[in-house]
Amino acid sequence: MMSSLQKLKEQVWKCNLDLFKKGLVIYTFGNVSGIDRERGLFIIKPSGVPYEELSSDDMVVVDLNNKVVEGKLKPSSDTKTHAVLYRNFSNIGGIVHTHSTFATAWAQACKSIPVLGTTHADHAPVEIPCTDVMPDEKIKANYEEETGNQILDTFKNFSYEDIEMVLVAGHGPFTWGKTPEQAVYNSAVLEEIAKMALITLNINPDLKSLKQALIRRHFYRKHGKNAYYGQK
Repeated sequence: MMSSLQKLKEQVWKCNLDLFKKGLVIYTFGNVSGIDRERGLFIIKPSGVPYEELSSDDMVVVDLNNKVVEGKLKPSSDTKTHAVLYRNFSNIGGIVHTHSTFATAWAQACKSIPVLGTTHADHAPVEIPCTDVMPDEKIKANYEEETGNQILDTFKNFSYEDIEMVLVAGHGPFTWGKTPEQAVYNSAVLEEIAKMALITLNINPDLKSLKQALIRRHFYRKHGKNAYYGQK
């Protein structure tokens, strides 16, 4: 019988392949991880391995202090960022990082994505936040861990459960969810929101935000105790 950790390896491997299939990554860009909360271990893509060459056995098992527990390859260079988020966002089960084109363009512009339409409002009730640009001393120090800390600083004013996505200034997007699959879903959604927002602002550069009544209606019909979207 397959162990729970082996099942998680398979799950994370398939989610990494799904990123590639959805066109959210190219070559060796990006990564998906998933966590086993009971064991305090997470599984992540190995660094620099093309997606088409990956197998489930290539996935790397890491503890929350960034120690490799199992795996013949080096884990993703973003492992420390994932660990910071897992240690602090206690209800998440999966994380995705990509350099998808439109979301990364907003990150490189150091701009949060405003709520311009109901597609955005369906998934987040406020702007998709962008972190501050990292200071030189933090870049020179523990860069990947400081990337995680930047995200934590940004979410002092936001709920990580309501907004499951962020733009890291000058870098790219991170998304998360209760499962690795949900984190991949959120990554695809973020890319579409970023694309729509860019096109919308090219059509109407003076547009500010969707009206609050529409934002609230669309967000809460999909989220919260009174949600009624979809099948029950």
